Amino acid sequence: MKIRTIRQRMAIALILILFTSSALAAQAAWLLRVDGLSCPFCAYGIEKKLGAVKGVQRVEVDIASGTVTVTMAEDAALDAASAQKAVQDAGFSLRSLEQIRAAPQGKLEK
Repeated sequence: MKIRTIRQRMAIALILILFTSSALAAQAAWLLRVDGLSCPFCAYGIEKKLGAVKGVQRVEVDIASGTVTVTMAEDAALDAASAQKAVQDAGFSLRSLEQIRAAPQGKLEK
């Protein structure tokens, strides 16, 4: 095999690795424990308020556990003051805020 062919294949492999690693990069996510979540209307209200916060990409509400998972866009972070205000504006109380890591497939990891 020629040296030039080997270099080309190595370059292609390196490019593929770089694209794959950036595509699989995990996003920052936050787990909010919220008091007062009891119905789908509650979930809708808090999704609407948190979804309006700058940098929020996805909001998932689990009514049974009283938790809300907020996934941020890349290079964005959720600050406690913004989370507190959005939760209060929706009519609920923020009990706690914990940063977690979202896996590339959308499954959450602690």
